Amino acid sequence: MSLIPATILTGFLGSGKTTLLKRVLQEAHGQKIAVIENEFGEENIDSDILVSDTTEQIIQMSNGCICCTIREDLRATLRDLAEKKRKGELVFDRVVIETTGLADPGPVAQTFFMDEEIAESYLLDSILTLVDAKHAMTQLDERQEARRQVGFADQIFISKADLVPAEEIEALTHRLKHMNPRAPIKPVHFGEVALSEVFDLRGFNLNSKLDIDPDFLKDDEADHAGHDHAPGEHCDHPSHGHSGHHHAHDDDVKSFVFKSDRAFDPAKLEDFLGAIVNIYGPRMLRYKGVLHMKGTDRKVIFQGVHQLMGSDLGPAWAAGEQRCSKMVFIGIDLPKDIFLQGMEQSLV
Repeated sequence: MSLIPATILTGFLGSGKTTLLKRVLQEAHGQKIAVIENEFGEENIDSDILVSDTTEQIIQMSNGCICCTIREDLRATLRDLAEKKRKGELVFDRVVIETTGLADPGPVAQTFFMDEEIAESYLLDSILTLVDAKHAMTQLDERQEARRQVGFADQIFISKADLVPAEEIEALTHRLKHMNPRAPIKPVHFGEVALSEVFDLRGFNLNSKLDIDPDFLKDDEADHAGHDHAPGEHCDHPSHGHSGHHHAHDDDVKSFVFKSDRAFDPAKLEDFLGAIVNIYGPRMLRYKGVLHMKGTDRKVIFQGVHQLMGSDLGPAWAAGEQRCSKMVFIGIDLPKDIFLQGMEQSLV
């Protein structure tokens, strides 16, 4: 049986997760979706799209989708669904997990890697984060859960964008990009969003693409006054901090990028990453890189969530392609200088 794709939908209270989910469920895409809700969620989906009121934990919806509530452990619910699918008792194509507004998506994501049985049944596709344009600045200022949700995201949707002026959206977008330059950011109206932006994003796929917002790198380039190369010409130095222009928010969730033309020494890099993950793992939300490694003509794709990390051989470097490592770290108050220095010292 092929793996069941799973999507984690997160966002702070009132950000519009349920609205987005209802839209997705009612869309005529021909897919059967199983939705897992944390039952202390603010608003349940069930109001108008469930067939019957029942005490059963798994409920069939009128459009053939399935809805379950987590009464116990997420693992038990996922195992239960996979088993029912195997036995043909339930028919569904994918799973969406809607977390409560206060949840940290990290442990939910880790479930897909730590539990062998779940790893054999499911493929974690991506983490989607909804941000409410009207209240986001305050929420990001006051609540670490909201900042973590942004740090984990593979795709960020800004809801209620029509309720605030354009310059506020711009300031919010700028702030979000500095917290997470990996995730595309899109405004969404009343949950209307193309399915191609919700499913099959392959955010946890170890593929050769490392999308870092190019403006984020440009901001970084502007800080290297001391380097005498044209922007984008080479990447043989670590990328340093953001100078903070029109950037009044000093969020604890931040990101930084390491870049170098020199190859990594595999043993040194493994030692260094092993050591930092031991110390800072709980504060490391997402990290991903496409690395130029000594001893192989192929790109090495690397990524991690908290203490879990993995690497894979990607495609070969093309003839004439500039071999260059790029790694983005997103985390809570990570000591950037220690990370960049350690990466630098792991080069050949």
